[in-house]
Amino acid sequence: MAKNNVQIKEKNKVKFDFYEEIQRSCLNCGEKGMLIFYEINHIPIHSCLLIPSRSEALNYPTGNLRLGYCPACGFIANTQFDAHRHEYSTRYEETQGFSPCFNSFARSLSQRLIDQYDIRDKNILEIGCGKGEFLMLMCELGNNRGIGIDPSYVPGRLDNQMNLPVRFIQDFYSDKYTDLTADVICCRHTLEHIAPTWSFLRQLRNAIDGRTDTLIFFEVPDTVRVLKEGAFWDIYYEHCSYFTPGSLTRLFQSSGFNLLDVSLDYDDQYLLLTAKPDETKGSPIFQKKDNLDVLPRQIIEFQQIAADRIEQWHLTIEKIVSNGGKVVIWGSSS
Repeated sequence: MAKNNVQIKEKNKVKFDFYEEIQRSCLNCGEKGMLIFYEINHIPIHSCLLIPSRSEALNYPTGNLRLGYCPACGFIANTQFDAHRHEYSTRYEETQGFSPCFNSFARSLSQRLIDQYDIRDKNILEIGCGKGEFLMLMCELGNNRGIGIDPSYVPGRLDNQMNLPVRFIQDFYSDKYTDLTADVICCRHTLEHIAPTWSFLRQLRNAIDGRTDTLIFFEVPDTVRVLKEGAFWDIYYEHCSYFTPGSLTRLFQSSGFNLLDVSLDYDDQYLLLTAKPDETKGSPIFQKKDNLDVLPRQIIEFQQIAADRIEQWHLTIEKIVSNGGKVVIWGSSS
C-alpha cells in the first residue's frame, strides 16, 4: 500500500496514515514490518477504572496509542502499549451484568455452548472471569464446577444462593496456575488486553499438554466491524490487540489448536471461537475466514470514516459551546 495513496488527516493529536513501517515483530505471528495507520497521544491508560475524585481523574496517567497492522497475518496492535502501567484491581469495573440485554445474551450463549458441546458435569476454568457472572451461569445451567481467575474479581459481589461449586482466584493467569486442569477453558474479552498473544496461547497449550479433549472457548471484539463503522471510540489503550476472523484463526492454528467454529454474535460485535488442542495443520474450512486481501482496503475506509466522524464531533461540540451550551459525556454501560 503506497504511502502517498492516503492523505494525512490530523486534528487534536489524531493521525491517520500508513506513514511509517516499523521493524518490530508482530506478536501474533513473529513477522517484522508492521505498518502504522492510526495514532493518538496522551489518552488514559484505563477506561473502566473507577476514580474517586475529579482531580484524580484529570491527573490519571496517560499513554500513546499507535496502531500497527501486520501485512503477514492481519493482526492489529498498539505498538506503544506498556502492560506494566495498568492497574487491574477491584477498582476495575468492567461488568456488563447490570444490563438486561447483555444478561440475555450471556445466558443464551451459555446454554448454546452447553448444548452444542455437552458441557455438563464438567470442570470449567475461566481466564479473565471478571466478576464471575458467566462462569456462574455455566455452572448453574450445566451442573458444572468452576474456577475463575481475574485480578479484578470482588469477593462477595455475587450471591451464590445455589451453593454452586465455584471458586475464584484474585490474580492474573500465569505459569503458577498451569497445574489447574479443566474440561473446558473459557476466556472472554481478555485476549484483547494481552500484547504477547502467541506467547499467551502457547503457554495455555503447553499447560493443556496431552489432554486433547479440552474444549477452548474465546470471545473477543470483532475489529472488522470497528473498521467498517470507523468506530474510533472502540480503540483505546486497554485494548492493545485487535482481531479479525482471519488473524484470530491464524493465531490459534499456529499455537497448536484445531478450530471447531468461528462465528459472530451480539449484533456482530463479538468474535466467538471454539477449538481443541491439535498440533497438526488442520481446519482448512476456516480459510474462508481469511480477510487478508481486503484488510488494507478496510483500513483505508476506517481512516476516512473515522476522520470524518471526529471532524463532525469537533464541529458539533464547538457549535454547542459557542452558543453557550454545555456538553455532558456519558461513558457508562458500554
